[in-house]
Amino acid sequence: MSFTSTPVTRTLVVGLFASSIAASLFDVKHYFYISIGTHIFGYRQLWRFLTYQLCYTNSSEVLFAAMVLYNARVVEQRWGSRKFASFILVTALFTSVIPPLLLTVILRPLSWGVFDFLPAGPTPIIFAILSQYHAMIPHMYKYKVALSAGPPAGRDTPGVTFSDKTTKYVMAAQVAMSQFPGSLLGAVVGWLVGNAWRNELLPGSMTSWRVPGWVVGIRDKRTNAEFENMRRRLESEGAPSGSASGVQQPNQADGNRRRTMPQQIIDEVRGAF
Repeated sequence: MSFTSTPVTRTLVVGLFASSIAASLFDVKHYFYISIGTHIFGYRQLWRFLTYQLCYTNSSEVLFAAMVLYNARVVEQRWGSRKFASFILVTALFTSVIPPLLLTVILRPLSWGVFDFLPAGPTPIIFAILSQYHAMIPHMYKYKVALSAGPPAGRDTPGVTFSDKTTKYVMAAQVAMSQFPGSLLGAVVGWLVGNAWRNELLPGSMTSWRVPGWVVGIRDKRTNAEFENMRRRLESEGAPSGSASGVQQPNQADGNRRRTMPQQIIDEVRGAF
């Protein structure tokens, strides 16, 4: 029930667990991370750009990443599954290329080959989703943790202020720092790509592009309209049947006769909406 109206998020969470477990069972974890010197310069394995986000290679990353996705499911509820799926695909396209290129062209040469490793996992995609969660969802409450013992904390008492969203960001920080510095690079790039998508800074029509409706189970528009009209008629006209409880429902005409004319007019107007 917690994944109601979020089929894309549910698929991401289940797929994340399934792919990570499969990588461990079949002993293929070494196909998903990127070592620039070995895999790119040595063996020219450019296909790793497209595969390094398919799974994580340790259980703690899987757990915290799944919890972040679960807490950020409200983004799909606000947008709808079609827009959310489009955002995921566009983000995956950019984050598959940008972090490895930055590591190859800029960061590795500047670090004299020390910064050479990009860990496996969809950390960039998760942080792109988290950037939308940060921008869209306001906090519900704040609380302060006092830094010293004494009287009850007030506005002037030294302390650290948190909100109900702090725990979500702490779990995301665990994912970003799990395999520092490579995981942090993916988190930063994902956050920037997510904000670029939100501010319509991506090239072309990437922001306005949408996946076909059938990808997320949306049927034909005419079928949806007919179903919606039928649902509204049933809600406005249908009353609970008395056959199940053994109570016979009064005839509609008799009910209309017992009601006054103003009451009937009000009921008709209410049924129209």
